[in-house]
Amino acid sequence: MHVMIIGGAGMVGRKLADRLAEKGTVGKSPIDRMTLVDVVEPAAPNTTAAVKTIVTDLSTPGESEKLVAMRPDAIFHLAAIVSGEAEADFDKGYRINLDGTRFLFEAIRQEGLRQPYRPRVVFSSSIAVFGAPFPQAIGDEYFSTPATSYGTQKAIGELLLSDYSRRGFFDGIGIRLPTICIRPGKPNKAASGFFSNILREPLSGQETVLPVSESVRHWFASPRAAVNFLEHAATIDLAPLGHRRNLSMPGLSATVGEEIEALRRFGGDKAVKLIRREPDETIIKIVAGWAERLDTPRAEALGFRAETSFDEIVRAHIEDELGGRI
Repeated sequence: MHVMIIGGAGMVGRKLADRLAEKGTVGKSPIDRMTLVDVVEPAAPNTTAAVKTIVTDLSTPGESEKLVAMRPDAIFHLAAIVSGEAEADFDKGYRINLDGTRFLFEAIRQEGLRQPYRPRVVFSSSIAVFGAPFPQAIGDEYFSTPATSYGTQKAIGELLLSDYSRRGFFDGIGIRLPTICIRPGKPNKAASGFFSNILREPLSGQETVLPVSESVRHWFASPRAAVNFLEHAATIDLAPLGHRRNLSMPGLSATVGEEIEALRRFGGDKAVKLIRREPDETIIKIVAGWAERLDTPRAEALGFRAETSFDEIVRAHIEDELGGRI
C-alpha cells in the first residue's frame, strides 16, 4: 500500500507518519511506500517501507498532478495555514487552504479519467466551519456558518470532498478536528495557540500569556487523539456515511479555568504562577465566535474516540513529549 501525507512536516503529519511507520499497516494493509509532502522538508520516519520526501507547494498549478501521478492508495490531506494567519492574510489563506485543496481533488479526478483510480482521501477540516450563535451543543445536523476566512475555506473544502466522493472520483472523508491541545513545539500563529501555551510552557518551567478569561469554554482533543482519528478514518467502511462525508470528531468541552486546574494537579502552584494575564481584545473577539461543545453521535457510532478529561490530555503530553517527566 502506498500512503501519501500532504502536510507531512507539520505536527500532526509527523506524528501520523511515525504512527503508521511503527505499525507498518493501514488497517490490515501493509505499507510498502510512504510519500511525505510539505513546503519544507519532512522528516522521514524509521520504517522498512520505501520513504520519499517531497518539498512543494500544493497551491502551485501543476504540482498536484505530479503527486497524484504516483497513484497513492491513501492520501491524508493535512496541509493548511492556521486560523490566525488565514485571517491576517486573505489572499494566502484562500490560495493555500482552498486552491491547494481544489487542485488536489481535481488532479485525482483527472488521473481517474485516464485510468481507473479511486483512492481513500482523508481531509483534515475544523470545527471553525461552525459560527455563532450556537446551541448548547452543536449536533450533527447543525449548519455551517463560519465566522472566519479559515472556517470558510475549510467549509468549501468539505463541500468539494462530498461532491467528488458522491461522483465516485475518490472515496473521501472529512474530519473536523477539535482544537488540538497540547501542541508540542513553539507557539504558532493560530488564534487558538494560547490553549496549548498556558500548559506547555509552564510544564517546562517557562512563563506564558493568557489573553482571555478563565471562563472561556472550548472543544479539545490531544495530538494523540488527532492521529487516532486520521488513522481510523483511513480504514473504516464509509458506506454508512452516504453522501454526508464530513464528521465532527469527539472531544472534551472544558474551560480555560479547568485547563489551569489540570496544570495545577500536575505542576503545582509553581507552574500556575508562570501564567501571566494580559487580555487581548482581538483574541477575545475571535474566541467569542468559537464552538464550546459538540454532540458527535455519527463519529462515535463509527468508533472515533477522544479524551474525557483534561488530566488525560496533560498526561498524554507528558508521556509523548516530555519523556514521562515534568
